[in-house]
Amino acid sequence: MELYEFAWLVPLIPCICFVLAGFIGHKTPQCGGLIAIAGAAAAFVMAALVSYGYYTSDLYKAAEPFVQNMDWLVVGKITIQFGIYIDTLSCIMMLFASFISTLIFIYSLGYMHDQEGRRRRYFAEVSLFLTGMLGLAVSSNYLEMFVFWEIMGLCSYLLIGFWSFNHEEAVEKSSAAKKAFLVTRLGDVCLMCGLFILLYIFGSLDYQNIFGSIEAHKDDVLLPFAILLMFGGVIGKSAQFPLHDWLPDAMAGPTTVSALIHAATMVKAGIYLVARSYPIFTQCEEAMVFVAAIGGFTAIYAASMALNNMNIKRVLAYSTLSQLGYMVLALGAGAYLISLGTKNGDANLIKLGTAGYIAGILHMINHAFFKALLFLGSGSVIHAVGTEDMRMMGGLRKKMPITAYTMLIGCFSIAGIPIFSGFWSKDLVLEAAFAPFHEGLGFGSVFCVLFVLGMITAFMTAFYMFRMWFMTFTGEPRGHCHGESPKTMTFPLLILSVFAILSGLVIMGNFGYYVARSLKTSMPTAGIFVEKGMDVVKEIFTTPATYVALVLAIVGIAIAFFMYSKKAYDPEKFDQDKKPLYYRIVAKRYYFPEMYNQISWKLGYGVAKGVEAIDKQLIDGTVNGLSNAVVGGGDGLARVETGYVRDYAAYVALGVLILMGIFAVIFIYGGGF
Repeated sequence: MELYEFAWLVPLIPCICFVLAGFIGHKTPQCGGLIAIAGAAAAFVMAALVSYGYYTSDLYKAAEPFVQNMDWLVVGKITIQFGIYIDTLSCIMMLFASFISTLIFIYSLGYMHDQEGRRRRYFAEVSLFLTGMLGLAVSSNYLEMFVFWEIMGLCSYLLIGFWSFNHEEAVEKSSAAKKAFLVTRLGDVCLMCGLFILLYIFGSLDYQNIFGSIEAHKDDVLLPFAILLMFGGVIGKSAQFPLHDWLPDAMAGPTTVSALIHAATMVKAGIYLVARSYPIFTQCEEAMVFVAAIGGFTAIYAASMALNNMNIKRVLAYSTLSQLGYMVLALGAGAYLISLGTKNGDANLIKLGTAGYIAGILHMINHAFFKALLFLGSGSVIHAVGTEDMRMMGGLRKKMPITAYTMLIGCFSIAGIPIFSGFWSKDLVLEAAFAPFHEGLGFGSVFCVLFVLGMITAFMTAFYMFRMWFMTFTGEPRGHCHGESPKTMTFPLLILSVFAILSGLVIMGNFGYYVARSLKTSMPTAGIFVEKGMDVVKEIFTTPATYVALVLAIVGIAIAFFMYSKKAYDPEKFDQDKKPLYYRIVAKRYYFPEMYNQISWKLGYGVAKGVEAIDKQLIDGTVNGLSNAVVGGGDGLARVETGYVRDYAAYVALGVLILMGIFAVIFIYGGGF
């Protein structure tokens, strides 16, 4: 047997650890922590073996996936299968999700050490969380993927609300968990409806069947609706505008949970769905303009809310929203270019679209590393100072040097400074966004606007990330600090900092060609026109936009330095009673939480009251009316049975008279004699 045939073990191992940690975790060292770590590490090793086996196989050389299925559900002529689907995209998702989760679980040993009675539940739930992500990565059809998609939704609810009991902020934290669950369910309903349409069009939900027959159904009038509804699921799961507001509130959970959601699992599932569904999404260029527009707007919109936020975890949450917008922008622009290139037979457009696909995937990988680093670094700070408010921090660089300098690496990476990992993928994303305008395509002006928004976002990202770093680690101490975190917490930071520097350098090798192989099965031309790694690097450094973005980032860092480190311009004046209007609007998150509440109370509550009225008056009323009629009829008949013969004789005589009257009426109206 080949190594890739054991891919089913990748999600199964953490699932077994979920059961073990849940049932016997309290009897083991670290209350199940070692079980969770062993499971994540074993899953990573197995994912590496599966990836190596696939990479060295004839299937990879032929650009074909490894598919292994068994019948799961049979409904009439429709058969839904359960199995595994391994290609380069699956391998990438398995590797970084399991590797980063392993580091987060190790970090959790130190961060969650004071949660004696709850650690078993925590480690069981994070193991199930990882199971959901790995299961989604290897699923062979959309229904199976949707099952694991929902498992992650359940785990996010449980982990965001981890402190919903016996905590001074229990109400706030439970509300955040419910908000995340309900808002993402709205997207999930859209995704489910999209899958129903796919099933109607193709008669199957298997990737292989759909991708293999896409040409025969590309003109189906329902296909654009399926694409938009599926993207609705992405908007919910990956927190794109307007279903974005749950993600900042998800910071109510432990910081390790935030790192899992933002870096290794959950929000990356939506990006994976877009990438996996590329053969479908590239059939409608108008829908891809909408996808790219949502991504570009989300990027700058979320970045603006991080500019004045004082909560270190929320700043990172908004940065995640913004970076996810970058990924969606790249994938949307790439799909638009491939769609037009395929329709017009233009090899150059297909090449540019494939580059957009590669840019989105690379940024997803790079973001996973530097965002895990930043979140775990913020957890180290919170662990030391006991607060998330950056105004209570300051001067921590000397007391927490490992945390300070590893987070600095993460800040350089997300700001797009060479040679850190974020630099490479961010520039490729901006190039993909600009390509439709450069090529003079129909919606080129829209993409030009999105490119400009992406440039402004690059400036804002550099500013707010270094604002966070300078407020936290420079200046005078503004609170008590316990010192550097234990080695179980600093070791993952050191490992992640290495990847935050080096992961982007894979673009110099064969990465683009490797990623594009996942498209070649259903889109043969997409895997052909891939530039060599060094040609991509040369193009990056010969493009003027690269230097414009770099200058904007440096200016953002400089402004943050003079405002929050040198104090040349005192930002504290914005903390007075009279704040500028825009400051207040941004601080209120553009009033989206209030809007959500109004919709919930007025629309949602009204709908709930209407449903309750229908339930009580119509459904319950009908059932109760029938039962009352039966009971009433029985009571009436009970009164008739008196036990006296003369009463029964009278009833018989009355019945005879009534029957005679009926026959007489019928006889007369029937014509008589």
